[in-house]
Amino acid sequence: CHPVPKPESRMEVCDLSPCPPRWKVTPAGPCSSSCGLGLAVQLVTCVQIRQGKEVLQEEHLCPVAEKPPTSVPCVIRTCSYEWSFSEWSECSTSCGNGIQTRRDFCLHSQTHKHVDPVFCRRFPKAIVVRGCSSGPCPERVGTRSPGAELQPVTPATHLTTAAAGREERYKGLDLPLPAVPQEQTKTGGGEEDAAKRSMGGNTSGVCGSLFLNATGIINMMDVENSDCTVAIGRPLREEITLRILESSLNCSAGEVVLFSGRMMWRTGCRNLPLSLINSRTNTLIVKQRVVLPGSGVILQYSSRTATKKYYQDCDKQLFGPQGEIVNPVQLPDQRREDVCRTFIDVAPQHRIAIRALYTDLGTEGNHTHFNYILVRDVSTMKTMVFRGKQQFLWQSTGSQAEIEFHE
Repeated sequence: CHPVPKPESRMEVCDLSPCPPRWKVTPAGPCSSSCGLGLAVQLVTCVQIRQGKEVLQEEHLCPVAEKPPTSVPCVIRTCSYEWSFSEWSECSTSCGNGIQTRRDFCLHSQTHKHVDPVFCRRFPKAIVVRGCSSGPCPERVGTRSPGAELQPVTPATHLTTAAAGREERYKGLDLPLPAVPQEQTKTGGGEEDAAKRSMGGNTSGVCGSLFLNATGIINMMDVENSDCTVAIGRPLREEITLRILESSLNCSAGEVVLFSGRMMWRTGCRNLPLSLINSRTNTLIVKQRVVLPGSGVILQYSSRTATKKYYQDCDKQLFGPQGEIVNPVQLPDQRREDVCRTFIDVAPQHRIAIRALYTDLGTEGNHTHFNYILVRDVSTMKTMVFRGKQQFLWQSTGSQAEIEFHE
């Protein structure tokens, strides 16, 4: 460019408007804990660049949703913590069976001072509720015998379809009767009534039902509940296939139906009629959410032998409302599985309580941590671990629970 005259250099102002306010973070300070998980405080301020300089601004001028945290986790070195407990309270009843409770604390293993429970969250916590007995209650007329509450209710391979058999099976139990397809009769104009019964009969009462038959039709149309949930259960070794016969859901209004099982999860609204759902296991939950009156679906389900084995030979399945669980399970060839499971399913509006009447998971020793009982709340997927010889009382938040017996 030497032959060409060089223009004079000069600076021009391009934009005098200040930049928008933003968050500024200073380096974090010292960790609040000398070992283990702690918190370090960092200064977060709202600043604005004006003519190349940072100017402190009020916090509401910066985007609230983007504000960084004022404290961050920090770990200098590992240290151990442990759970400690108060004494057990008195039994909640003056006679018969009740419960006892106790409070839990998280302690520093060296200073034995109380710390935030977050430091102990990595360690299994022993039970804080257990069963107790204050002796027999005076006998009263009309009460059930003590053994009545321990009668197991397990699904038979072939469930009866006779009305008298169903009434006897569920007599005295607070559980909705499963709908059973009725044979349609063509005499005396009864065909229409029989068809209605085969589709669930009184549809307002279908919500919250547990269906245990091999096949059936569930009518979830025009129900009174905005959220309607039903459950289908079959013995282990079977899987459930469900077909949507009819759907009047208003997808634009947010109406939807959810299908969930132990190995599948699916939601849908559009193009539902004649579609197939395979549970892959022996249980399936259907939850329908409707906004407008008259909306809903009609389902037809059936069961068959599972194409793939999803269970172990020592696994058990219980359907509500009560039952008894015994472990270990003695198999015919005397084999022992390392982990045996018990699956519990009750009607969707019911909840599950598991009371340990007797446990013996070995003495305190080197192998104790391999022997434990794990209880899983399926609706929240939260688990609790119980060890030793401690009796306990566990309660679910939903209608499904799983128990694992480890070694």
